[in-house]
This record gives sequence, structure tokens and C-alpha cells, in this order.
Amino acid sequence: MAGTGRGRGGVREFFAARAAGWEERFPDDGPAFAAAVAALELGAGRSALDAGCGTARALPHLRDAVGPGGVVVGVDLTPEMLREAAALGRRAQGALVEADCARLPLRSGAFDAVLASGLVHHLPDPGAGLRELARVTRTGGRLALFYPCGRAALAARHGHALSPDDIRAQPQLGRLLDESGWELRSLDDSAVRYLALAVRKS
Repeated sequence: MAGTGRGRGGVREFFAARAAGWEERFPDDGPAFAAAVAALELGAGRSALDAGCGTARALPHLRDAVGPGGVVVGVDLTPEMLREAAALGRRAQGALVEADCARLPLRSGAFDAVLASGLVHHLPDPGAGLRELARVTRTGGRLALFYPCGRAALAARHGHALSPDDIRAQPQLGRLLDESGWELRSLDDSAVRYLALAVRKS
């Protein structure tokens, strides 16, 4: 299944042009990010990856969840987004790494949980990206695919109808996750958020 149709260069250019002041456009999203992190059920000393982190808005919540002894890493393809994250002080909460989420410079099984906010439909090959996220997650670890509003609300915001072949919808997402090393446990696609929770299969 394909993503947006933009290649990696197109995705980088799209977000590079929007990096400055990104969070100012969405000032009310903080509580939704906090709730998504809480759904990962991380504990002190655990490790968490924010995949496609953008300005690393989730990093403070991930740091609070794992405490000072835990590991928090944010990865993004777009250097402009990471510079914005650094300017916002996010390096205080975790490491920021410029990398492609389909080819992560991280060891296998390194993380207890992965948060991917607005990522999966931007991947040129979503299956390959999800397999790579599975590779760096321990067996039984959790994945949260998240967006601060549901698909219908997002489509309305952009003035178009929901696509019947949207990979974020069931059963497409469940099948894609299953083929990529994950088991879909729950999917909340409501007006206030999109949150799919999956567990890394053995």
C-alpha cells in the first residue's frame, strides 16, 4: 500500500516549508499528545521512540513518562523540523536524530514503545516503515499511531471526503500492521483524536 504519493524528498520539502512556527498553528494539541503518550503505558526507566517527531512536541510527555532514567529519542527526516525542535528546547527531553524512519540508525529491540504522530500516511512505503519500527521495538512493546483529530475531521479541514482506501481505516490498517510485525489492539477514530494501538508480535 502506498502513502501520500510524495517520495522522501517531497515529504522533506513539504515539512521544511512549514517548520517555522509549526506549533503555533496548532496551539491546542498538547493535551491530545499527553493522552496518546499515556496510552503507551510507559513506566520509569523505559525507552521510547518518537518516530517522525517533527518539532518533538511529544518529547516532554515521553520524558515525564519514563523519568530521568529512561531513554527518549525523536527521529525525523526533515532537518528544519529538528532545528525548530531544538529551538523550542526539546533536546532537554531527549535525543534528536535526523533519519529516515524506514532506515533507522538504531539497534534492534531498543525501545519499549513507539509513538508515530501523523507518520504512516506520509511514508512512501508504509509497510516497510512499520516493519522498521517493529525491528527497533522489543517483543510485546507498544506502538501508537496518533493524530490530534480523527480522519473525518481532518478531511473536512482540508475540504475533501474520506478516501475508501485510506490505510488508516480498518480493516486496511489491521492487515498492514499484521503483515509488518504488529497486532492491532484498538482503534479510536473520533472527532477528537485518531489513536491506533498495536503490540509488537514475537
